[in-house]
Amino acid sequence: MTQALVISAPASGAGKTTLTLALARAFRDRALKVQCLKSGPDYIDPAFHAAATGRPSVNVDSWAMDRETIWHLTSRGADADLVLAEGSMGLFDGVATPGVSGTGATADIAEMMGWPVLLVIDPSGQAQTAAAVAAGLRDFRAGVRLSGVVLNRLASARHEDLVRRALADVGIAVFGALPRNAAIALPKRHLGLVQAEEHEQVGALIAEAARFIGGHVDLDAVLQSATVWSPQPVVRGQKVRPPGQRIALARDAAFSFMYPHMLEAWRAAGAEIATFSPLADEIPDAGADVCWLPGGYPELHAGRLAENRRFQRALSSFAQTRPVHGECGGYMVLGGALTDADGTRHEMAGLLGLETSFAKRRMHLGYRIAELAAPIPGHEAGARLRGHEFHYSTIVSQPDTPLAVVRDAAGAVIAETGSRRGHVTGTFFHLIAEDR
Repeated sequence: MTQALVISAPASGAGKTTLTLALARAFRDRALKVQCLKSGPDYIDPAFHAAATGRPSVNVDSWAMDRETIWHLTSRGADADLVLAEGSMGLFDGVATPGVSGTGATADIAEMMGWPVLLVIDPSGQAQTAAAVAAGLRDFRAGVRLSGVVLNRLASARHEDLVRRALADVGIAVFGALPRNAAIALPKRHLGLVQAEEHEQVGALIAEAARFIGGHVDLDAVLQSATVWSPQPVVRGQKVRPPGQRIALARDAAFSFMYPHMLEAWRAAGAEIATFSPLADEIPDAGADVCWLPGGYPELHAGRLAENRRFQRALSSFAQTRPVHGECGGYMVLGGALTDADGTRHEMAGLLGLETSFAKRRMHLGYRIAELAAPIPGHEAGARLRGHEFHYSTIVSQPDTPLAVVRDAAGAVIAETGSRRGHVTGTFFHLIAEDR
């Protein structure tokens, strides 16, 4: 028997990730098989999920994915005892114009799958009003069912009592109340959490969070509130054409933003993936027929990347005969130069004319639809690709032939068109799915 539950909140920053990881590890410590998922386009949280559960996690996204793809991806929980789907932003937060199967809101996944929602509420600066917020979320959409709440960052026993009483008055169960605890806070940087693989103590931190949660949350009540779930049969599943038969994939602290479901789909289609580290001055596999540079944090390592001439020479040689594609940070590294936050300009690979700067930060965030004017590895000209863009760089120059007409979720054309030159292409958005 598999049970399932969605972890959400009224807003970002309430503690969804910490609670999800703590619950996952606490139930795993009870010898349960736990499968985590991430609703929305966050590419960092799944690695933390895997660290907590010992099982790979993937993103499910109602704006970019059709229902069958979502059902296919959630079906990995069929052999688990418990599925925990962590939401993004607030429960109902998505874009104004629906995409393939929804707006990208966590509530879409909860309703589509029939999974109840456990709310994390941070009542800092309020008391009884927290109950009004919870009741409003419970009643906002008929197809979304609330199982209960966990209160986070409570200031005192009196504060807890006021909130608990108000929630009881509106008939909402409280599964636990957490006092403030800096020891289980996950470190952050400008694009979200510091990545799991960079965090040397991630295992110990998750274990401490599980211990803390176990002392303040009724785990039995949480488990009882989860719904019994059986995956629906999928006719088509996830159909993705990989960019090549053998893919040289940049993979290190500067190149790590890659959606797990994409890598899984490439392998499922028969592709081989050979990773290499540009930060270690490694070079793409000579036997690969395509090189892919995902996003990450090149701005934090720009000086080192600029010095790694062996990597740059090999990449240039590869691009003379075979396709090279970069996403976001990978796109920036394929360009001519990158100026870091301190204003220092670093020469990059120079395979494209793109020049970017972090000296004056400007956030670019949102879903993207790209209509390709030319092919990229795995996708033909004319394909409509759905993805997500999130970075703080500014375009100084983007002189090459535009790769695509790129629109935001509302249909407005944006300036981040991507570029192409010879066998080299790049985009600012991270690919999630192709329209079928």
